[in-house]
Amino acid sequence: MNFLREKQSCRYFLFLLGTGLLLMLAALGLCFLHAAEVQQVLLERERTVTAALLDQGVPGPVLAAALQNTAPSAKGDALLARAGRTEQTPLPLLALPAQSTLRFGGAALGGAALFALAVTAGSALWLRRRERLYQNVIDTVAEYSEGKFQRHLPQNENGTLYQMFGGIEELAMALQSKNESEQASKAFLRDMISDISHQLKTPLAALGLYTEILLNEPDRPETVTRFAGQSLQSLQRMEQLIQSLLKMARLDAGSIRFDRQLHPARELVERALAPFTARAAREGKRLLAEGPPDQTLCCDLEWTGEALGNLIKNALDHTGRGGTVRVQWQGTPALFRLSVCDDGSGIPPEDLPHIFQRFYRSKQSGDPNGAGLGLPLAKSIVEGQGGLLTVERTGPEGTAFAVTFLMNLTKAQDAIHPDVS
Repeated sequence: MNFLREKQSCRYFLFLLGTGLLLMLAALGLCFLHAAEVQQVLLERERTVTAALLDQGVPGPVLAAALQNTAPSAKGDALLARAGRTEQTPLPLLALPAQSTLRFGGAALGGAALFALAVTAGSALWLRRRERLYQNVIDTVAEYSEGKFQRHLPQNENGTLYQMFGGIEELAMALQSKNESEQASKAFLRDMISDISHQLKTPLAALGLYTEILLNEPDRPETVTRFAGQSLQSLQRMEQLIQSLLKMARLDAGSIRFDRQLHPARELVERALAPFTARAAREGKRLLAEGPPDQTLCCDLEWTGEALGNLIKNALDHTGRGGTVRVQWQGTPALFRLSVCDDGSGIPPEDLPHIFQRFYRSKQSGDPNGAGLGLPLAKSIVEGQGGLLTVERTGPEGTAFAVTFLMNLTKAQDAIHPDVS
């Protein structure tokens, strides 16, 4: 009887049960009333018969004996038949029984009418509430189908019906999640296309200009060499931009599988510093690696090296000639911290809240060809491995970025079962 767990159904069942009990009590009361009515009719009949016989001179003892007699006789039946008092005599011709029947029948009919009225009214009220509930469900489900999830089905009661409502709500939540995911994917794709078109506009225009110059002056080797080199730079910039955008898209989609293994921290830092050695020498800047040589870090060597390289490039962009960029590391039982520090101009206060936003470039950026993707890409890589990238300090003395990873006490397990971003 699972339906009794539902409040409305339980109330309706109790109403029917109570009404039935009242009907039984009413029937019992009518039986007592009918018995009293029959007794009254019999007494009235005996009084009239006794009065008539006494008027005819029948002795009292004989009359008393006749009233106490319980055995019928053939002579008595014949006499009653001649007087028109048989089982075939119509009830209306028998005044006292007819009167008793009318009274009892009226009471029984009235009780039955009250019972029917109560059941009908109670059922109508219950069905009306059910109709409102069903209409509410229909309207809510219709809104779900339209992608509107502000309303919810009632789930504050027990019973099969509300279990069904709960199942519908779970489907609605799944539909809402899917809808939001699709909207987010569409927005991401729209923004990505807009960003790509915006960022490629400048190098494409430059390539068109350089190509036009090369076509117009094919006989001037100096011009051809110069603008061919500039075309190559534009192509390299476009390639770098597209690669960065593709990496950001893969990270956002969660399709990057980080191969986390135990690696020496010095190896990671040296791999990240290697591509910038020539640039630092050309610009008169120093690159330093400082930290315990025996410490290890559980990370994806390639991706973490790229994130660290973006931080080093950013430090070089904001460091003047004669400046120093330090990459430091230090591990504790709880944390492992990598720091990229420079003694450059620092980050202006108005730029600090936006440095991890895509395509944001400071007016004081040292790289005129930068796209503003280095720091956001580094942040996504670090956070994808469960780490944290923050600005540790900035000011006239320079800037320090910190990459922090929680030390995993079961590094061997991490090496065997790498995490999935």
